[in-house]
Amino acid sequence: MPSFDTIAKSTPEHTLTSPKPAITGFYAIAVLFNLCLVAQVLTVGLAYFDNPVWWNTHVWLVRGYSGLSLVLLAWVYWIPFPQRVRMLTLSLPILLGLQFLTIHGQLLLPVPLAIFHPLLGFSLFSVSSTLVHRVGHLLFPAQDKNTSITI
Repeated sequence: MPSFDTIAKSTPEHTLTSPKPAITGFYAIAVLFNLCLVAQVLTVGLAYFDNPVWWNTHVWLVRGYSGLSLVLLAWVYWIPFPQRVRMLTLSLPILLGLQFLTIHGQLLLPVPLAIFHPLLGFSLFSVSSTLVHRVGHLLFPAQDKNTSITI
């Protein structure tokens, strides 16, 4: 027979909802963002080395997936995430903004800002991949013996 403490803790007022579904949704959007980055790099390569028509797809991808960074940013503060995940998520729209400036910014500098565009793209992909990796460890802690966070 269960104790009164066990019964009391199982009542609706004492049960906590698990953040796992929200983390799973965040993870899915982070993976989608990362895949869009891969597609963007592939289309820019195709546009440069094969057929310039691919630039349209490249631009469409940028305009389409950039909003996901803002969705992730709102989501990461909606539920409790580790500080590292929050900082990685915060850096996504910042890096996207800097990429936009390097292409569209017309400053009188000795070196055009566009030279930083590929470096920012690499940083964006690195941050995005790290974010997917970190959130994946939150969702699947059994696969990583070093993760001490449980959901």
